[in-house]
Amino acid sequence: MIKYLVVFFFSANLLHAQGDTHKKGEQVKVGDVLEIGVPTSQKYRHIELPRANFIIKRGGLANYKSLKGNKVVVTSIEEGKDGATEIKIKRKDGGRFFGSHTLISADIDDALASGELLTN
Repeated sequence: MIKYLVVFFFSANLLHAQGDTHKKGEQVKVGDVLEIGVPTSQKYRHIELPRANFIIKRGGLANYKSLKGNKVVVTSIEEGKDGATEIKIKRKDGGRFFGSHTLISADIDDALASGELLTN
């Protein structure tokens, strides 16, 4: 009898755990407006920004501090091989990031959790 109770509670917990697989990235859809927040360290870890030499080669200014507070629009959502959800974002006002790049990508789950991207 004890064996049956243990198996029952184990399976009930397993089914309950399967029901809680809701991700934060599933809330974001194409066309949603997000705001770029402050990085947790000195650099943005979950928003994939181009290196300074590529920005300068394309005629831009490599000022990463200017990103804070920019409103961005989600243009596409893709699921990676490792299960991470990656989004492509562009500026809402139609301008370019650093004066040189129109699109940048970000890992939406980690960026939302760390505060690098903020929902409105």
